[in-house]
Amino acid sequence: MNTEQMKAIEQRRESGVFPKRPLSVVRGEGAWLWDAEGRRYLDFGANYGVGNVGHCHPRVVRAIQEQAARLIAIPQTYHNDQRALFQEALLATAPRGLERVFLANSGTEAVEAALKFARGTTRRPGFVATKRAFHGRTFGALSLTHKPEYRDPFHPLLSDVAHVAFGSEEELKSAVTSQTAAVVIEPIQGEGGVQVPPSGYLRAARDIAHDAGALLVLDEIQTGFARTGSFWACEHEGVTPDILCFAKSVAAGLPMGGVLLTDEAAKLPTSAHGNTFGGGPLACAAGLAVLDVIREERLAERAAKLGPRLLDGLARAAGDAAREVRGRGLMVGLELRTRNVPVLNGLVAEGVLTLPTGATTIRYLPPLVVDEAQVDAAVEATAKAVRAAGNASA
Repeated sequence: MNTEQMKAIEQRRESGVFPKRPLSVVRGEGAWLWDAEGRRYLDFGANYGVGNVGHCHPRVVRAIQEQAARLIAIPQTYHNDQRALFQEALLATAPRGLERVFLANSGTEAVEAALKFARGTTRRPGFVATKRAFHGRTFGALSLTHKPEYRDPFHPLLSDVAHVAFGSEEELKSAVTSQTAAVVIEPIQGEGGVQVPPSGYLRAARDIAHDAGALLVLDEIQTGFARTGSFWACEHEGVTPDILCFAKSVAAGLPMGGVLLTDEAAKLPTSAHGNTFGGGPLACAAGLAVLDVIREERLAERAAKLGPRLLDGLARAAGDAAREVRGRGLMVGLELRTRNVPVLNGLVAEGVLTLPTGATTIRYLPPLVVDEAQVDAAVEATAKAVRAAGNASA
């Protein structure tokens, strides 16, 4: 089936809520994707940060194949070997003090679970989140998400949510009250433009929350699993939250997410929350393989090493066209002085796929298995795309 055939079917059959890019992707391997016509692209979007171990990593593929022949699904009301092994292995990566896990199917479900655990533990109604935040699209998670275009069609949302400037300790302290169940923060904002907070901000957020009797929830859905150069981004600040949300790259593309919890934050009674597919054996087998790959291939170290190469390279490539290049590890944002669409399209023409965030910023979230030559190729493609966009507007 060629691109035009796929496009015609999807335009006729889909709901229309997904904005489409003019590519039909049919195969992936490592940091590469191929379209229906056989053209190869460097994937520096990694499925919105899902592909930390790359596309179709042989170890993950093998684990999925072997488990699919044994048992695909069983609810968490039954014990299961893959789930037990995965829970132990995942919690072994966790910041000290996180001892329990709830498994779900997505990042949004992880955030919804965090809200329930926070209210169940504190018996308080309110939440404080940050401006530019993105936490998901269901009603609870959407209440924390800040973008009006996501929120406006669906009011009324949760009423007890306050949004403060990301990085401002003063605003956060003013917003947290005796009715706040939790402060919910991304250690680095992804959808918000790859915004890195000031040093000490996460520690201050934890202290402000705890001083008021509230919990700290860190949304590591995009920053986790070695993306920023440590397994969890909160490790850069030495901060342990009460609840940590994860998803995206945990199972290399199979639907999975969840929360890590302290013993004190795991206060929901039996049957107060649950799901059908969360913690399924197939996803847990994939998750185990992902953890093995991250550890054995030292992907956190690779992200820490290659991140400055990408950051500095993009600054040189964009030159005066850049307002700022920022990030940590292999999570980098290039903020342009003009709209990002011409450069995004130019990158596709050069064979590099990236992600827009807002009107002027481009996100670079490559698989952590990329090598130096692939980083340099993405930088060179950016330089060409920026020049072409500048020439077109001159």
